[in-house]
Amino acid sequence: MKRFTTILATAAVATLAAAPAMAHEEGTWILRAGVGTVDPESNNLVLRDFPAAALNTTIEVDDGTSLTLTGTYMFTRNWAFDILAAWPFSHDIDAKIVDTQAPGGASSLAIGETDHLPPTFSVQYHFIPDGKFQPYFGLGLNYTTFFSTDVDQELTDALGVTRLSLDDSFGLAAQLGADIELNDDWVINLDFRYINIESDVSANGAKLGTVDINPYVYSISVGKRF
Repeated sequence: MKRFTTILATAAVATLAAAPAMAHEEGTWILRAGVGTVDPESNNLVLRDFPAAALNTTIEVDDGTSLTLTGTYMFTRNWAFDILAAWPFSHDIDAKIVDTQAPGGASSLAIGETDHLPPTFSVQYHFIPDGKFQPYFGLGLNYTTFFSTDVDQELTDALGVTRLSLDDSFGLAAQLGADIELNDDWVINLDFRYINIESDVSANGAKLGTVDINPYVYSISVGKRF
């Protein structure tokens, strides 16, 4: 994904080098729609001696891709307020169980699946508001809510778990991105974010621990100025 984004950005800048630039002006709205991928960190939760002594279980949340929507309001030529919304992201949750006693060994276990929405509110600084390539940096607050969490039958058969839940999360978010002008009204947007997402996970009502998801979020969008 990162290689794809780099190639696309380079190609877009080269293609648009001769195009006239239209500045981000005070009072402008930029609405964008595109595709984003949530890429969680690995080893999201390690449980020692679970589900039995000498067994260490690592819970991992897989990637998820979905449609994204952003709205940016330029309250000066350089400063803006940005809102990130999305169609729900869906993630598979798996576990790796390692036997720490000789001769050892490891096995995988499907835990379930969950959906989440990560609305994020940020303040951005746009470095070159009148350029054809308009980079920005943003800081803000994320709220993530989890829902439609399903338990895999493999987990139920192995450990008798029938209910799995993840608590909502508040955390900081940072972003780095750029708008690349197509013409006076339309832009291509490349956006990279790091979001602090930590959620308490429970099985059959008993808390197992805190899942550190803390994903990188990559997105590419098409936007229009208003």
